[in-house]
Amino acid sequence: MGFAATARERFIPGAVATLGVSDRVAFLRKTYGVLGIALVAFAALTGGILMYAPEFSMGFTRWAFGGQLNWLLVLGLFMVSGVIAQKLALSDRSRGLQYLGLGIAVTAQSILLQPLLVYAMLRFGSSDALSIVGQATVITLGIFVGLTLTVFVTKKDFNFMRGVLSMLTWGALAVIVASMLFGFSLGAIFMGFMIMLMGGYILYQTSLVMRDFPPQAHVAAALMLFSTIATLFWYVLQLLMSRRD
Repeated sequence: MGFAATARERFIPGAVATLGVSDRVAFLRKTYGVLGIALVAFAALTGGILMYAPEFSMGFTRWAFGGQLNWLLVLGLFMVSGVIAQKLALSDRSRGLQYLGLGIAVTAQSILLQPLLVYAMLRFGSSDALSIVGQATVITLGIFVGLTLTVFVTKKDFNFMRGVLSMLTWGALAVIVASMLFGFSLGAIFMGFMIMLMGGYILYQTSLVMRDFPPQAHVAAALMLFSTIATLFWYVLQLLMSRRD
């Protein structure tokens, strides 16, 4: 699983909210343009690994599901890669480093999704698994677009949610680690909770993008939103699979 990236502080110097309308629109266009490219690359890379490197997908799946400590290690490595990606994306020295950070995040999410996709194909068959993935994609994008439009239309500042989201995230992480150590199932209720938590992050992060990111940080803003969308997709897919079971 993955957790959404969060901004650790509000970017005041050069914040988007202090720019003129044309500059702010240009920043938002760049941010969501890069986000769209990242999502397409995520879908292509995820499907490409599954189709053209099935030995890797199966091997990684067997290893990841081979023991509770293995999946804990996967989660730890993923979180480390997320921190590295975020640091690179916030680099003010090189645009190339920023895109390298985004590429690391896209690659990590694509690899992390392989065990879930392999399980879906083995459990439900290729055609049904593809149908479930399609439904999860539509639901995920629907949630993201709907909540994004909510922020843009209402122009409400959701930065007040930061503390609550952080607290709930650490609590969810503790539950996930406990489930791995003690072997209990998280269940559909927990998946629903995580979907709502990611929805909260979309509201909060969209407010950050609109108000607090400096104009040169559109790659970092896109990375933040991408991480949340990928995590949301993970839990929507798991919820649909649990309902199918």
